[in-house]
Amino acid sequence: MSDSPTPPIAAIKPKELTLHGHTRVDNYFWLRERDNPEVIAYLDAEGRYTEAMMAHTKPLQDELYEEMVGRIQETDSSAPIKKGDYYYYDRTEAGQHHKIHCRKHGSLDAPGEILLDENELAADTSYFKLGIFQVSPNQQLLAYSTDTSGGERYTLVVKNLATGEMLADAVPNTFYSVEWANDNQTLFYNKQDETWRSYKIFRHTLGSEASNDAEVYHEPDELFNVYMHKTRDEAYIVITVISMETCEQHYLDANTPHGNLTLLAPRKRGVRYFLNHRQGEFFILSNEDAPNFKVMFTA
Repeated sequence: MSDSPTPPIAAIKPKELTLHGHTRVDNYFWLRERDNPEVIAYLDAEGRYTEAMMAHTKPLQDELYEEMVGRIQETDSSAPIKKGDYYYYDRTEAGQHHKIHCRKHGSLDAPGEILLDENELAADTSYFKLGIFQVSPNQQLLAYSTDTSGGERYTLVVKNLATGEMLADAVPNTFYSVEWANDNQTLFYNKQDETWRSYKIFRHTLGSEASNDAEVYHEPDELFNVYMHKTRDEAYIVITVISMETCEQHYLDANTPHGNLTLLAPRKRGVRYFLNHRQGEFFILSNEDAPNFKVMFTA
């Protein structure tokens, strides 16, 4: 009789799914329920089984890990990015697993200021991932988001960089896209649905309850996701609605966060275009009638 451990068997729970008029049965759809105790117990059992099956390779695993780590420069620093009077950069230290986010004022020879140490945030968690890291236009506030469950649903918080204090604001279940308006008081962020599709944009005013945040954009088409970026000159906040082959862009004056979105051009199947702005002109990169893309300008 073999001494090998018995693999766990996931229960079969048929669920019918209908899309585009076609129905299929997924026997394991229930495994998507990340908060279901039965799912968690099954995943724990899979983890124990894997550890038991791989136990005889543990010395080799350790050897390979040490060899790979030995080839990494653990104490390192990224190239600085200048924003206003500050130089922003990240650094890592030997023996630590996460980045330290810093800046210097006025000169690269100035002393470094630690804005956020991911290692401190991760100290009391079994899992940690930083989502977004966005400094406000006046460079006095830092918006960042964290995930401590592995579920890719991030909690968005704000830190006062002058005092080091955390603001009371905490927005749960955000995704990977956050932008500041130019008033330094308004944040835009995206949320995902139950399938982890990014489909809504909300507006949050500092000091207000997250439950009162206004919905700015909702994308009902399941083939499309929504993301944001700020133009290079920080004049506009752009919402990109995108699928595998098609996209459209909406933009908002970053100085008027309560204003209305403007659609640049409606989506057209197979056409992708991307928007930026500088010195009073919009720059548009598009593949319409140009398989290798073309650049267009408009005021």
